[in-house]
Amino acid sequence: MKSTPLAEQSRIVLLGIRNAGKSSLMNALFGKKVAIVSGQPGTTTDPVTRSFEIPGLGPAAIVDTAGIDDEGELGTLRIKAAMERTRSADMVIMVSPGHLSPTEAEEQLYSRLFGRAAENGKAPALLVLTHGRENLDKKKRGWLESTGGFCVENPEAKGIAELIAAIGKIAPAAEPTPLEGLVSEGDLILLVTPIDLAAPKGRLILPQVETLRDALDRDCASLVVKERELFRFYQALKEPPKLVITDSQAFHKVAADIPEDQPLTSFSILFARKKGELDRYNPGLAALEKMKPAPRILMLESCSHHRQADDIGTVKIPRLFRQMVRRDAEFIFSRRMPEKDELKDLDLVIMCASCMLTRTKVMTRLDAFRDAGVPVLNYGLFLAWANGLFPRALEPLEQ
Repeated sequence: MKSTPLAEQSRIVLLGIRNAGKSSLMNALFGKKVAIVSGQPGTTTDPVTRSFEIPGLGPAAIVDTAGIDDEGELGTLRIKAAMERTRSADMVIMVSPGHLSPTEAEEQLYSRLFGRAAENGKAPALLVLTHGRENLDKKKRGWLESTGGFCVENPEAKGIAELIAAIGKIAPAAEPTPLEGLVSEGDLILLVTPIDLAAPKGRLILPQVETLRDALDRDCASLVVKERELFRFYQALKEPPKLVITDSQAFHKVAADIPEDQPLTSFSILFARKKGELDRYNPGLAALEKMKPAPRILMLESCSHHRQADDIGTVKIPRLFRQMVRRDAEFIFSRRMPEKDELKDLDLVIMCASCMLTRTKVMTRLDAFRDAGVPVLNYGLFLAWANGLFPRALEPLEQ
């Protein structure tokens, strides 16, 4: 579990007022002290994330947040950070002291999570009342009954086992794996993994690792080669592989070295499906054919890797775009999701494979782009189009 990337773990966010018992609940869930507990309001400042295994769900990242009633200028920033975490949450747990009457902040949070016009997106919500069932506030008892929530006593860990079991049943299932529905037991897949300046020293990048592991889990055989070795090893095969998967940057060379009827896609395109929904990118592909003059293109990355001289996001794709679409394109490079009012100035978003983000967070971003009317692509889809491999590179995923 410790080696499971955060992007593959279900994200569960704890929300509540100061001193509601969020940190104590986190400690009770883990069965040890992982968060600081104090009677002084505002002990938790920045969100704290810890991972553990939940039966029936698998690895999960629990996020402890600052109180939603925090005060002052810093408090406002902490509240914003806490609520921001709900946008990428797979589940939100409202933690409330059961023996106290609801505060105005709690009333608002309850309405947001459990009201008719719930605003927590697609993430399910769960109510947890601390301080046990004795002396429950009348209104919170009603909340408990209407939501099917739980009562716990943190120091004694009463009700914790039942809560963990409920989380395992309620939280969304894990996102699909890279090869889901594409291969069968006994199939051979061929992975093309260039080792260039951008490759991490001594290891493969995460999409390659996940795809290779998925092949092993599905009892498939894998042949891993660099792009310059592809032709020789492909010709030596007695039977063609079920699927060739390449780094998107090697699309041109790989396509030239294999037969036209060989199913071909890329790691980035596999992750476009894994982290989102492929049809969300159709408007982006269509937009390439009718791009307006002087378009503003956002290149959106999701991790803080060190950019090399010939970086794919800041150099290669912008260069290809100017050669093939619009020479007058303006590029904005960012690792931060734009605010809602910033989206209106964009004509296209091209984002990375998002391997460091959860599917929930990627879908939240795709929803925001769709609502703003901004078409979106990822690196692999653009490079497939630029290399004349559209729709070929998508065909294996559509069968």
